[in-house]
Amino acid sequence: MKDKQLARYLKVLSSRRLVKKAPMTCSDEEWRAKLTPEQYRILRLKQTEFPGTGNLLHEKRKGMFVCAACDNELFPSDKKFESGTGWPSFYDVAKSDAVELKEDNSAGMRRIEVICRKCGGHLGHLFDDGPKPTGKRYCINSLALDFKEK
Repeated sequence: MKDKQLARYLKVLSSRRLVKKAPMTCSDEEWRAKLTPEQYRILRLKQTEFPGTGNLLHEKRKGMFVCAACDNELFPSDKKFESGTGWPSFYDVAKSDAVELKEDNSAGMRRIEVICRKCGGHLGHLFDDGPKPTGKRYCINSLALDFKEK
């Protein structure tokens, strides 16, 4: 994503957030009790699952993908698409204040981290190579999500 495009996109997204919700807070001990070790590693330690291994990668039912830590509604199933990357991919969020975007310069790359607005959990990253109408690809770890069928 080019610098000017990135700055413009982050400005538009932040202006669309009408209500800034306070993050759900838990102690490290509470998060470890609530989450599986794999979920804790991803959601709290900002790691990534191996591509192609997630149980929600091929989920095609109608419903809502929610945060595995706090049940925050994140991605409707009709915004999911097959990206071929090995992670569930979405071209838009359920509502503009569902996630927070933050610049991530870790691992020697410049990326945009996608964080659950409600609990602060690491979900994945946002890329500028998705389909229309947004052109965005929210590349999200399966273990950071639960699915609620409609």
